[in-house]
Amino acid sequence: MQLPRITRKQFAIFIAFVAFVIFATLVVVYREPIVSFIADRLGTIEIKTVQKVVTQEEVVIAVVKKASPAVVSIVEKQTVLNPFSGPITQQQGIGTGFVIRGDGVILTNRHVVSDTDAKYTVVTKDGKEYEVKEIHRDFAYDLAIIKVAASDLPMLTLGDSDTIQVGQTVVAIGNALGKFTNTVTTGVISGIGRGIEASSGFGTASEYLEDVIQTDAALNPGNSGGPLLNLSSEVVGINVAIAVEGENIGFSIPINTAKPVVADFEKYGRIIRPFLGISYFVITEDLARLRDLPQGAYVQSVVEGSGADKAGVRVRDVVTVIDGEKITKQTTLAKIIISHKVGDTVTLSINRNGKELTLKATLGEAPSD
Repeated sequence: MQLPRITRKQFAIFIAFVAFVIFATLVVVYREPIVSFIADRLGTIEIKTVQKVVTQEEVVIAVVKKASPAVVSIVEKQTVLNPFSGPITQQQGIGTGFVIRGDGVILTNRHVVSDTDAKYTVVTKDGKEYEVKEIHRDFAYDLAIIKVAASDLPMLTLGDSDTIQVGQTVVAIGNALGKFTNTVTTGVISGIGRGIEASSGFGTASEYLEDVIQTDAALNPGNSGGPLLNLSSEVVGINVAIAVEGENIGFSIPINTAKPVVADFEKYGRIIRPFLGISYFVITEDLARLRDLPQGAYVQSVVEGSGADKAGVRVRDVVTVIDGEKITKQTTLAKIIISHKVGDTVTLSINRNGKELTLKATLGEAPSD
């Protein structure tokens, strides 16, 4: 007797039926263990998510605990004449600084300690007061190094501002409003390489700042001179200003800008900067196109006896090129000058009322006060 042939289609249906029966049997027998397994896995995923949030918070807390003891408040003391009681001493917290060497070397902003007639005191987080013995001001950038008589102070590590990225989390610590010491705010790096007109926040005149870091970490008057930290507790910026016309738009000087200043101070005991001897307003490419002006540095004043003065630079000149480098938003006059040494001679291309001139200037040493 010949057995009936099974077609491929019938065989596939049979295999599918057998597989379904086996699967249904497994589901009935092992339903509870499978459900329990899935629930455990979902619970683990949920727990891990919560732990990630807590870890981020703990990182910020760890940064603050490590860095805050090295952040100091700077207090200004002035003697004023009271018509009823005679001379009295007034003091107010005006800014922030941070210790970079345990023997009392502190980095801050120049505008925080700009008054040459005032006396300054440093107050540490634990309330100890130290009289400022030395002030070294950098007029190329808004930086200053101050020195107090101390030893074994906690200090901060300087990071690498060239490696920062937009969106990176940062922490700012400072003497907010001159009275809330070691205030902590967090945010992100909003921009790099900014050039802005900014104010220090105490009603002082605005100043043009080049190549600064923008952050949305809240900065207030009194934060000037404080550190902007990455999540490794390293200083990546020095908080310097807030935008005049905006909110939560703060700016910091990249720490790599300050490193040569610190190196010179440690080597020579003072800040050494090459000095052309002009103050200027930057004519950007957009402004040049809009106003039909040459792009470059519009000279607002010339320091008497400086290299620029001796070379014949005048007010209202526009410096367009230095040593073959065109002055742009990225290649600023300050960057070009800082790359030279005191005593170097530079070639300036000048636009004076539409006429092109070439002048040679010898760079002097920037005044320290």
